[in-house]
Amino acid sequence: MTESAFVYSPLFQKYKFSKEHPFNQMRVELALDMLRSLKAINDQDFIAPRQATDEELALVHDKGFIQAVQKAGQGSLSQEEAGSYGIGTEDTPIFSGMHEASAVLVGGTLEAADYVMQGKGKQALNLAGGLHHGFRGKASGFCVYNDSSVALKYIQKKYQARVLYVDTDAHHGDGVQWTFYDDSDICTLSIHETGRYLFPGTGNITERGQGTGYGYSFNIPLDAFTEDESWLNAYRRSFKEVVEYFKPDVIFTQNGADAHYYDPLTHLSASIDIYKEIPKLAREMARQYCGGRWIAVGGGGYDIWRVVPRAWSLIWLAMKNLPVPDAVPEEWIQKWQPKAPLELPRFFNDPENMYKPIPRKPEIEEKNSQSVERALQFITQNAPKSRNS
Repeated sequence: MTESAFVYSPLFQKYKFSKEHPFNQMRVELALDMLRSLKAINDQDFIAPRQATDEELALVHDKGFIQAVQKAGQGSLSQEEAGSYGIGTEDTPIFSGMHEASAVLVGGTLEAADYVMQGKGKQALNLAGGLHHGFRGKASGFCVYNDSSVALKYIQKKYQARVLYVDTDAHHGDGVQWTFYDDSDICTLSIHETGRYLFPGTGNITERGQGTGYGYSFNIPLDAFTEDESWLNAYRRSFKEVVEYFKPDVIFTQNGADAHYYDPLTHLSASIDIYKEIPKLAREMARQYCGGRWIAVGGGGYDIWRVVPRAWSLIWLAMKNLPVPDAVPEEWIQKWQPKAPLELPRFFNDPENMYKPIPRKPEIEEKNSQSVERALQFITQNAPKSRNS
């Protein structure tokens, strides 16, 4: 066993809606091949996923929904019934073997959780996971089952552990937030583009939890066109304050790579630089507060050629405490360029003139700063009530 585990199986490619669909698990292969080309991953680093059982899925999902997904994947679910469960839509179309493929993604995250929580290693990464929009009885936003929610409930039940869930996808982690909205043992922090113009439209500062969970849900909605400095200020400050307030037993991060300027589905203006810092801080906070226990999953990311392989390989490099290289391996470029519709990047850094200067930059930064203040105001006012203070 090694300190860090990489969850992988070719079965991850079975989670496929269609050739034209923006959610493309080829991203996992591209990122893994990047790591192999960098000589940053070895055979002993891998652990295989398993298929989550119906009982495990039912920790979060309604049994009727699970049965509907099973029937849909077998071609025996009516269109009307499918619609009531959020499947068979433009976002989440039905595909053959839908249940099995989705359950393997969940099982991969459960294997990552067991690896860390049983002390086999300190860190585990499942890039095929991070499907944070799935609800108890409904699929949503490219997500059938919500592997993060199932894993958090699994950790809570099996290990009696308190988990800090940190979501840096450009889309709000709504499915996870609402699953644990009244739970004081799971704290959620989501840093995302404001829902004013972006799916799912939630993630407001005022969404703080309810009942015993009040004060354990944090949201930092950022303005469209937010750039690196403002994004990182929000991330660093919120992560450090929330982890100090909550003092978790383990940190669980969702690593969507769609805040990048190149991403076709979002409106943020971040560069690859934020993806260097995101996992570094997660590793640091896990070592400071949780004995190094850190579970990471993938998430969104729809520029699968130029952005996701670099961004996701940086998570593993941080876990292994390896340096970020200057150049993308020539071997990787030669292998994938014939299949790519875009010119592949030759360097890990983005070009300095990636986009034109944004005229509203000071206004955006000021607004984001105010959002962070408002979101964290609860901690300032209520920190003495924290369970471990």
